[in-house]
Amino acid sequence: MLVGLKEITAEGKKRGIAIGNFNTPNLECLIAVLDAAEELDVPIIIAHAQCHEDVAPLDKIGPVMVELAKRSKVNVCVHLDHGEDFEYCKRAIALGFTSIMIDFSTLPYEENLKGTAEVVAYAHTHGVDVESELGSMPAREGGGEKAVNKESLYTNPELVPEYVSKTGVDALAIAFGTAHGIYKEKPVLNMDIITAVTQKTDLPLVMHGGSGISHDEYREVIKRGIRKINYYSYMSYAGYAAAKAAVASKDADFYHNLALNAQKAMKENVLTTLKVFSNIN
Repeated sequence: MLVGLKEITAEGKKRGIAIGNFNTPNLECLIAVLDAAEELDVPIIIAHAQCHEDVAPLDKIGPVMVELAKRSKVNVCVHLDHGEDFEYCKRAIALGFTSIMIDFSTLPYEENLKGTAEVVAYAHTHGVDVESELGSMPAREGGGEKAVNKESLYTNPELVPEYVSKTGVDALAIAFGTAHGIYKEKPVLNMDIITAVTQKTDLPLVMHGGSGISHDEYREVIKRGIRKINYYSYMSYAGYAAAKAAVASKDADFYHNLALNAQKAMKENVLTTLKVFSNIN
């Protein structure tokens, strides 16, 4: 069933779990994620990141995401991840996405606040929920240059009340030491930031760069108030590794067999991850 971000994060809060947000830039990813969620009977967020436009154009993958969400046996939010400009967000809304993230986190605070408020006003008139980010990740989604303002790499909890009030966002992504992509070294998380932010707002909090941390760390961030965890890189790598192994063993002579191997491996990775997010033994 297709639902919005506020509805699905409220479900997560009620159940004391975090909702997994998985980028799904192709059909194999989509099937892997949705099949895993249905097998475990847990709510899920499927997302398209603007940086994946060259992998799967929004106008092509978006309608497929929305249709499969409507058909799903579990609650599914269809989300635009890291929308980088207003017009792209409008396109996702027009396609039926129930949630968008506008990412102005690398801009100066006042510009982030003003630009985000404009997107929220538009989205809310169309019945769409909005996530934004306060504080920047060390690396951008999909790679690329690092944030240049070191002070912005961690969310300042003191800015949260004003930011939330003036933007009207429905969920807030915060920076506390995670990073996008494959970790080259173990991340050092400042979880006190999560606790401090929860004392400033009741909004659902979002963790980006969710791949690659330990199960115990996942449980701790959820306990402290994270309600949405973005996860993609390690799922995608699992698919790549499975396809690579099939080629090396000469077990797959056709692309569709490679894709199926990747899909199965990604599903297993998602199952393991969702069990942690959803407190399933």
